[in-house]
Amino acid sequence: MSTSEGEEGGLFRAAPTDNSQDLLDKSTKSVATGSTPEDQASPVVDEASPSSASSFEMLDMESAHCPYQEVQPHWFFCRRADDSTSWLPFSREDSDKLENAFTNIGDEGEEDAVVAVEGQRYDVHVKERKRYAVYWEQVPSEVRRCTWFYKGDKDTRFMPYPEDFSKDLEEAYRKAVTSDEWKKKLDFPTGETVILHNPKLIMQYQPIGLQDDWVSSPTEHTRPRTVKRGVDNISVEIPDGEPEKVDHVVFMVHGIGPACDLRFRSIIQCVNDFRSVSLSLLASHYKRAQQEGQVGRVEFLPVNWHSALHGDATGVDEDIQRITLPSISRLRHFTNDTLLDLFFYNSPTYCQTIVDTVASEFNRLHVLFKQRHPEFSGTVSVVGHSLGSLILFDLLTNQRDESQARQGISGEPCHLNCNTLEQTLNRLGLQQYLDVLQNENLDLESLALCCDSDLKDLGIPLGPRKKILNYVRRKWLPEDCRMGAVCQAQGPQLQPEVTSTQDANESSGLPPQQFQLHRPQSVTSAVDYEYFDVGIGQTNGGIAKGQVSIDYPQLEFHPQTFFAFGSPIGMFLTVRGLKRIDPNYTFPTCKSFYNIYHPYDPVAYRIEPMIVSEVDLEPMLIPHHKGRKRMHLELKDSLTRMSMDLKNNVLGSLRTAWQSFARLPVAALPPGEGGETTTEKTLEETQGGCDEAESSESVEEREHREIKMGMLNGGRRIDYVLQEKPIESFNEYLFAIQSHLCYWESEDTALLLLKEIYDNLGVAIEQPQQ
Repeated sequence: MSTSEGEEGGLFRAAPTDNSQDLLDKSTKSVATGSTPEDQASPVVDEASPSSASSFEMLDMESAHCPYQEVQPHWFFCRRADDSTSWLPFSREDSDKLENAFTNIGDEGEEDAVVAVEGQRYDVHVKERKRYAVYWEQVPSEVRRCTWFYKGDKDTRFMPYPEDFSKDLEEAYRKAVTSDEWKKKLDFPTGETVILHNPKLIMQYQPIGLQDDWVSSPTEHTRPRTVKRGVDNISVEIPDGEPEKVDHVVFMVHGIGPACDLRFRSIIQCVNDFRSVSLSLLASHYKRAQQEGQVGRVEFLPVNWHSALHGDATGVDEDIQRITLPSISRLRHFTNDTLLDLFFYNSPTYCQTIVDTVASEFNRLHVLFKQRHPEFSGTVSVVGHSLGSLILFDLLTNQRDESQARQGISGEPCHLNCNTLEQTLNRLGLQQYLDVLQNENLDLESLALCCDSDLKDLGIPLGPRKKILNYVRRKWLPEDCRMGAVCQAQGPQLQPEVTSTQDANESSGLPPQQFQLHRPQSVTSAVDYEYFDVGIGQTNGGIAKGQVSIDYPQLEFHPQTFFAFGSPIGMFLTVRGLKRIDPNYTFPTCKSFYNIYHPYDPVAYRIEPMIVSEVDLEPMLIPHHKGRKRMHLELKDSLTRMSMDLKNNVLGSLRTAWQSFARLPVAALPPGEGGETTTEKTLEETQGGCDEAESSESVEEREHREIKMGMLNGGRRIDYVLQEKPIESFNEYLFAIQSHLCYWESEDTALLLLKEIYDNLGVAIEQPQQ
């Protein structure tokens, strides 16, 4: 036989007998002919097992006479990806909770029990043996209470048997141990045969399927499987349990397309990787704080908007498919599913869908997390990758703080803009409806109080109705009038632009259920391309061109920090006509902002030059998670310093020579203008140039310290660049696409987030032991 306990567990190695070697030759022959273990018939075990089993009769006498002990089960869940299936173990803490629930069901006869596992991101229905995701859409996965495992020659890991199969194996093993009788054979209805040679050697033989013409003999055997009892006897890495205490929550928004990395994994899988990296860094860089109970963990949750945009509700995929050319179908499918998201975000119709989806997911996840963690008292941050960062930037720009919310519900009288109804309709290109509105004695103030059904009763079509209502409420009325119009309108067309905070609720005198009005998602409302006041700079009188005018929903929480990964924010703001960000500008409800990018990322753009344009500043270099610069970057810096030292030495020697020359008599030389000789003037200029060159580095460093980055990140630096790997520095074009997708598995990026989060909590980072 090809598989033995010596090969798998290192206990002993047996030399095959002649008969077993014949069995190996036959098995090899069947594999060469193309037959698979599943397609092969049941072996003639009665003829082969005595002689083949004799090769493994190296019995451990102590283990043979040891008393029977019940096997300790461990719980696994199934993960299916494409055509592959793998079984992964729960942590020991989760497995113990599942086992306790299973025992209580059996003892007390409960119908079912639901156990929260993996940081309460999944619920396991114990009796149903299913694992359900809590925060996102996912197909339920199968769960098993595992005691026996098998592994074939081509398997990379042990797989658990079904529970019924394991129960039969355990009963046969118990009888063999108690009676001390081995070499037992078990035949199963599926055709498998398991032989218990001794306590440490148990093999499974699979059946041979229906015979084909190219199968040489119906008596050929497959290579056997190694069978193990208990999870402690197999090579499997059981994950460590996560700390129950959650210090901070981070919502992560993806960019274009359904895949987030080069392995075409979803946002859920990539966020899982980022969470695993952060847990590992917490254990290494906050070890002492964890031991003292100061640090728990950071929860990362994915926000998916792509499925809502490309789902059946919008019908955009079907519409695009009708006009797509049939040639190069794979490339066109990739374009439709990925690159078109950029155009959708600049569309007045689908931009509203994207923003509504992201905001509603934020609020839904926040409420759900608070329900499952009622003891949580921490703060929340948001992360956006690629286009997701632009969505977050626009969303956070259009949030309202408490003072704005109070102003919107203060009850002060509205003051209308000086423009008339006629001028407004002319601007919108809807002059034909002027008579209809005037016949009803409607002006701008009363028009702002109308809802969609009111205009519909006047015979105005859907498109003009939406255009009129949106434009009047957003452009021609002050903020308090817009709020009053929303509160008085009975229709569901508008989203109130207030934050659902305690102060706002108290000022309004309304309970939270009545104060929060929610705008339903709309994919057909007509929205115009007009000037949009983004409030972050001075362009054309304080407004920026080019942004789609939409209703931005309000978040039910105030983010502490906004992290942008590989972000095109700077490029989009520039294209919209915004040349500069006011240094005094801050997000209304978010205190901090970090723009993180890889130096070779083709999609990333900087933010700081839009705030401080008069000084050319290098971005902040993100430290390596091991506490040093990468070696090739240190070598590069050393060469740069060497060249600067050489330059300074040459200039210093030149200055010394000029000083020696200045002490020579120069009376015969013609005097220069202003009473200075030409030599003296030249000497002063040269000395000044030498002094300036010598102190240039210190001046630059001083400027870096003195320059203020504005208030977008509380006066701190905004642009942070990752250190490229040595192999990436050889060809930056080759790793360009990979650089845009590297953030999900980047330890340096995760450590920067953790440092910002725990610095705000007063917990300092620790340098790990090398």
